Order: sequence, then structure tokens, then C-alpha cells
Amino acid sequence: MTRIVETGLAVSRRSLLAGSVAAAGLAVAGRALAASPPKPMPQPAVIELKTPEGRAVSITEWRPQGSPRGVILFSHGAGSAPAYYDPIIGPWVAAGWRVLAPLHVDSREHPQTAQYQGLASWKARIEDMRALVSHIGDAPFVAAGHSYGGLVATMLGGAQPVLPEGLQAPLVPRLARAVIAFSPPPPIPVLVTEAGYGALSVPALVQTGTLDLMPGMAADGWKGHLAPFTAAAAGGDRYGLVLEGANHYFGGAICDFSQPGPPQLAALKLAVERAALFLEGFGGGSARARRRLDRLVTEALPARLMKR
Repeated sequence: MTRIVETGLAVSRRSLLAGSVAAAGLAVAGRALAASPPKPMPQPAVIELKTPEGRAVSITEWRPQGSPRGVILFSHGAGSAPAYYDPIIGPWVAAGWRVLAPLHVDSREHPQTAQYQGLASWKARIEDMRALVSHIGDAPFVAAGHSYGGLVATMLGGAQPVLPEGLQAPLVPRLARAVIAFSPPPPIPVLVTEAGYGALSVPALVQTGTLDLMPGMAADGWKGHLAPFTAAAAGGDRYGLVLEGANHYFGGAICDFSQPGPPQLAALKLAVERAALFLEGFGGGSARARRRLDRLVTEALPARLMKR
């Protein structure tokens, strides 16, 4: 069931990230959010889907001018919301992609977030993506996400996270054509194991940064965010991208605009450029884009790009 409910997206100044998924180790400190994203975006539509269980799911949908080149399903970080990813989503829409992003129940923008504490949000996120995949019919799609949403994106690419109580396999009705995961969580026993990430079965770009450290992580803990890349079988067009000086939020440029700055715009630009080539190559089917991406493979920073 689909219903257009409004256009645009009102963004409050409430804290986005306090306490989300605490049982899974993904909680971060909340702060008041900035009132607007750093760059304007075309007004999206907001549609409402229903899960088979009857729960309403709000979906932000950006449509490009003209016929879309393809579909991207995007999952936001813990406690965040689709509105806080314009620097990433905007270039995709400008390049002709239709992007749909649920407002997950763990978002501080969600009216019922208090009812979905801890791992209850994990089950709901899977239900959200099942509804969204069903909504787009048989259209091929690329899965993308940041942080908690990066785990969701890898799941849509064949990774096998821990099945929440009350759900049965398969986790999703069909797989994405490719995956773009910005800073997915490291293996966390209640969410995903290294072996579960290793089941990733489609081309993927997995990104992290040398300052991508969350509370309680070791100094080199940023490497854990590459687990979907390192655990997956070699030879499947998997890419690992490490950006020098980039933290989990690119200095507050995405996800939570109140993070300590300054915004890490140079690193974000590199991430967006590499993601654009990957999207063109493996979402759009361009052999030329794949060759260009492969020419960027290097062990050198500031943009170390690895391939397996």
C-alpha cells in the first residue's frame, strides 16, 4: 500500500543519535542538530508504505529530472534521518538516480521511537527494507547506507546478519545489484558476525576513514568498519576505501551536523567521487567506469582504494 502524504521534509533540531541501539554497541552521544543541510536539495516527496504487520513506514523519495537511470535504496545511520545525507544523495539524484530512504524507527525524527529501544529497531529496519523492496516491484536496485544503515545495505547484498526474533529467513525478498556501505559497523555478536559479513555476494564499495572511531574502539578500530570487504570472498568486485582524516560523520557533514568540525569536505568529496564511479560501473553497467575505478586502486592515502 502506497500513499503520498506530503512533499518536502521538515527537519527538527532534536538530537539524532543519543542512545540508539545501545545493546548492540552503536549508541553515540546526542547533540542538537543544525537547522539545515550544507547544500540545498530538490524537494523530495514523502510517501507512506505499510508493512505486512500494518506498521506505517515513511519513505523519502527523490526523483531526478527525466526518466530515472535506476533505483537506490538508502538506509540512514542510527538515530539519524534521510534529510541529513544530502551531500551523498544529492549527486546521485543529479546523475539521474531515483533514491528512496525510509525513516527508521530508531530515528529521533520518528514519532514512535520510544517504542523501539535497543534491538527492537533491528527487526523494524529489516521490515522497512522488505516493504521497500516490494514497493519497487522487480526493478533492479543498488543498496546504500551509512553506519547502522551500512549494515542494512550489506544485508541487501547477501550478508547474513543475526536474524531478529520474530522474523524468518530470507531476510529480504531479493538482492541488490550492488552495495555502497559508508562506515558499516564492525562485527557485533548481536547484530552481525565476521562470517555473516562474509556472505556478501554482490559487488560492493565499503568505506571508512582513519579517524572513524566510535566510543570504546581501539586506536586502529577504524579497520573494523572494513569487515564486509575483508570477510567477503575474493574475486567478487569488492572495494575497500580508506580516507585519511575522515571520521564517522565527515566532521559533521553528514548524519549529525552538530558534530565537532570543521566538516571534512575534502574527504567527503573523495568518498562521493569514488562512490559515483562505483555506482556508474556496477549499478549503471558501465565498463568504462569500472576501468576508471580500477585505475584508482592504490595503497596510498589520502584515498586508499583496495580491491578483492
